[in-house]
Amino acid sequence: MYVVAEKEIAGLMTPAAAFEAIEAMFASMASRKAYNFPVVREAIGYEDALYGFKGGFDGAGLVLGLKAGGYWPHNQKHNLINHQSTVFLFDPDTGRVKAAIGGNLLTALRTAAASAVSIKYLAPKGAKVLGMIGAGHQSAFQMRAAAVHQFEKVVGWNPHPEMLSRLADTAAELGLPFEAVELDQLGADADVIVSITSSFAPMLMDGHVKGATHIAAMGTDTKGKQELDPALVARARVFTDEVAQSVSIGETQHAVASGLIAESAISELGAVVAGLHEGRGTAEVTLFDGTGVGLQDLAVANKVLEIAIEKGIAQKVEI
Repeated sequence: MYVVAEKEIAGLMTPAAAFEAIEAMFASMASRKAYNFPVVREAIGYEDALYGFKGGFDGAGLVLGLKAGGYWPHNQKHNLINHQSTVFLFDPDTGRVKAAIGGNLLTALRTAAASAVSIKYLAPKGAKVLGMIGAGHQSAFQMRAAAVHQFEKVVGWNPHPEMLSRLADTAAELGLPFEAVELDQLGADADVIVSITSSFAPMLMDGHVKGATHIAAMGTDTKGKQELDPALVARARVFTDEVAQSVSIGETQHAVASGLIAESAISELGAVVAGLHEGRGTAEVTLFDGTGVGLQDLAVANKVLEIAIEKGIAQKVEI
C-alpha cells in the first residue's frame, strides 16, 4: 500500500487540482455511477470526542474507500488541530487496501472546492463582488477556491471583528481589495456570498440579500446548526451535494422542518454539472447547501495519491 503523510499534502494538492476532482465527482454522482455509504458518527465517551466514517464508491473512476476521523475538542493540549482524519483507499478489484492518506488539509480543500464548483455553475452573470461570512480557519481556503471566478472585490463580516484580518490578508494575497461591512451591506453589495461559520442561529436574513445573488452555505453540517434565515432559503432555488443529508443536517433542515420548502424542491448540484439541470435559470437567488459527503474526500485523496506517485513522494509499504 501507499502512504501519503499529512505533512506532504500542502506541497502536492492545489486548489485547481481539488476543483477538478470535485467537479468530476459531482458529475459521477449525478449519473448514479457514484454513491455514498451511510455515515457513522458517534460520541465515543472519551475526551468529548466525536468519531466516525464517511465512505463511498465511484464506479466511473473506480475509487473505493472511506475517511475515518472526527473532532477532538481538547487537542490544543497536544498541539494538534481539533479535526483529525485519515482517508483509506481500497482496490475495488480485490478489496486490498491501496493507500492511507492524511485527511486534515484535504478536508479543507475539498470543502472549498465544492463551494467553488457551485460558484462556477450558479453565480449570476457578471458577478464582481464576493461576500464572506466567517473568518475562521476554513475561510481562507474558501476565498482562494472562489478565485476560480474573476472577482474584483471582497466584502466580509464576522461575529468577532478582530478576526477579519484573515480575510483581509487572504484578499491581499489574491490581489483583491477588501472591505469589512455589516451584514445588510454585504447582502446588498455581494453577487456571491460564502458563509462558513459554526453558527446555531441564522445570521444572513432574507431582507439582507438584494438582487441577483448566489449563496454557498458551507458551515451547516450538523443537526441544529444554521447560518441562513429559513425565509431566504425558501426564496432561493436550492442545490446541494446530497439531498438526504441536506434535509437532515444541512442548511435546508430548518426550512423543510417548518414547511417552507419541500424536499422535492432541492436539486443536486451534480445535475447542473452534468448538464441535466438548467441551474440558475431565471432565479434571482440560488443557494448551494454544502454538507460534505464521503465521495468528495475520496475524490481529492485519489487525486493527491496520483500526484504523489507521479512525483515519487508516496511511500510504498508492504503489508
